[in-house]
Amino acid sequence: MSKGDLLVERGAKGLEDLSRKAAAKGGFAAKLADDLAEDAVFLRKLKPSLIKARAKGEAPVAQSVDGEPQAPSAPQVAAPRRKRKTEPKAKKRRRKRGPNPFLVAGVALATGIVLAKVIDWRGHAHPRD
Repeated sequence: MSKGDLLVERGAKGLEDLSRKAAAKGGFAAKLADDLAEDAVFLRKLKPSLIKARAKGEAPVAQSVDGEPQAPSAPQVAAPRRKRKTEPKAKKRRRKRGPNPFLVAGVALATGIVLAKVIDWRGHAHPRD
């Protein structure tokens, strides 16, 4: 057993002891005793060596509290994927996004300045005084 396994086992034993004490105490604490016992069982499933074995496929993934494997709750067959049309890499389609917003703002600013200069220039041609 590795150090991680020992730490997890020590934590699970602590939860079991706490569960037994809560059950003996009675009252509201007794209601929590079952949950603490279930947490101890769950904590034991989190041992690093078991996680490593499950990742390699050497240990069963789903087990009940009794130790018997459970049937999966959902179908394990993946839905068939739609095939996409593959295009050559040289001809990738790009989404039409429109002009750059900074370019549009710059053109609008320049147009506004030119329009203001024209209006001001024409105003000097016909003074009101």
